[in-house]
Amino acid sequence: MKVVICGAGQVGYGIAERLAAEQNDVSVIDSSPKLVNAISDQLDVRGFVGNGAHPDVLAQAGADQADMIIAVTLYDEVNMVACQVAHSLFNVPTKVARVRAQSYLQGRWSNLFAREHLPIDVIISPEIEVGDMVLRRLALPGAAETVRFADDQVVMVGIVCQEDCPVVDTPLQQLTDLFPDLGAVVVGVFRGGKLFVPKSSDQLLVDDLAYVVARRDQVRRTLGIFGHEEPEANRVVIAGGGNIGLYVAKALEQRQSKTRIKVIESSRERAVGIANELKRSVILHGSALDQAILEEADVSAADTMVALTNDDEVNILSCVMAKKMGCRRNLSLLNNPSYPAFANALGIDAYISPRTVTISRILQHVRRGRIRGVHSLQNGAAEVIEAEALETSPLVGRPLRDIDLPDGIRIGAVFRSGKVLMPNGGMQIQARDRIVIFAMANRVRQVEQMFRVSLEFF
Repeated sequence: MKVVICGAGQVGYGIAERLAAEQNDVSVIDSSPKLVNAISDQLDVRGFVGNGAHPDVLAQAGADQADMIIAVTLYDEVNMVACQVAHSLFNVPTKVARVRAQSYLQGRWSNLFAREHLPIDVIISPEIEVGDMVLRRLALPGAAETVRFADDQVVMVGIVCQEDCPVVDTPLQQLTDLFPDLGAVVVGVFRGGKLFVPKSSDQLLVDDLAYVVARRDQVRRTLGIFGHEEPEANRVVIAGGGNIGLYVAKALEQRQSKTRIKVIESSRERAVGIANELKRSVILHGSALDQAILEEADVSAADTMVALTNDDEVNILSCVMAKKMGCRRNLSLLNNPSYPAFANALGIDAYISPRTVTISRILQHVRRGRIRGVHSLQNGAAEVIEAEALETSPLVGRPLRDIDLPDGIRIGAVFRSGKVLMPNGGMQIQARDRIVIFAMANRVRQVEQMFRVSLEFF
């Protein structure tokens, strides 16, 4: 597949890295010679310096032969015009744009991105995507990571195995015997910096991060079995009143009437602005690193500190300070891809990477086959994929025990006719089943092939 990426920042680099590793033909455009040189030197891609919305630059990058354009520059307008030019002049089939300004995304302007106006097939709004992820984490405070699939009926949670975890040192097969009616499957384990698909004889160890696919109605029970029975937060302190912080505060006001919310914002002008938009939240003007401000926010009595500023260091330190002052839990936004590796060691209970969230959303539309959802894990080491099985799929019509799935692939759940089924050896996949699969990065291509339409189908 030939892909043109406009923007060589963190998201553009991440997408280019993933697609180039899968032997796709990738061209990257950016106005910064420094970024273009860096991405060209480090990845097997072609780099072009220029404005991604300019026809001559798109032509140099091979837009006339491209299957897809992904516009993720820092500027919404450049992203939108790049897609328009790619459509009008080069007839690029699939156009993806990152759009941050919420004004463009209001419901009354929904017709803006229709094919006859601005022909963009997929709009990515990082603020909304990340905001929704924060809200899901707050709803399940015991989970280090939370992603939903299959019309929200299947949930993948990341669970840290602490010293008091009841299932540590227990073979996974024995877990199945102990809880035969538990609708949950351990599909991946992150241990000592490495991610792998466990065998039934493997045991979970202290400090493991277990990735578990579960029925939605079994998530809290699953967290309890792993020793995480933290109640939903009723007192929340939010550091950062930007677009994400405002989105989260508004949603909490609407969904959880009993939740007490305090927002710390360093810009006085912004603090006044969000105070006019929020109804029940208390707005404090000051730095989230100021102990006096944290005391004024009564962080010692808070259930959760949520740090959503644009500065990773402020997010990390404010979370650490809040925890030291008595806050029960913390959740930090981390943009730098290097920070998550030692977030736990610093005392960060859970983190969200806007880069990972955005890349996962884009990958959903890059993946071939009947792919309905994708979430990237551990900087691309693996993906959780929701895919629809066709009649021609090699998975259909045979008991799972007779299908020789490669190492590095694990089926987590099957969604059939509105019901979630947990996999077992005797189960037979049917056409139109939606399957949630955990796949290591080197197995993603094989998963795609399982869900592609073959020529014989026609």
